[in-house]
Amino acid sequence: MSEENVADAAEVENVEAATEEKQAAELNINDLAAIKSIVEIATQRGAFRANELEAVGKTFNKLETFLQSVASQKEE
Repeated sequence: MSEENVADAAEVENVEAATEEKQAAELNINDLAAIKSIVEIATQRGAFRANELEAVGKTFNKLETFLQSVASQKEE
């Protein structure tokens, strides 16, 4: 393989890695709504220990408040 082909292959790998990293870092409102649903289901099924419930509840409430504020901003 020539030096030029090796350099091109390395550049392609760098671009692919950067693209994968960017995609992995994306999080949108629909993802947050899905997380909220997952927490609700997990709580109903008893997935959390009693000593974890306070942290789960506080986080859930923050998420719910955030999603409500985003929804109200979209309506305006």
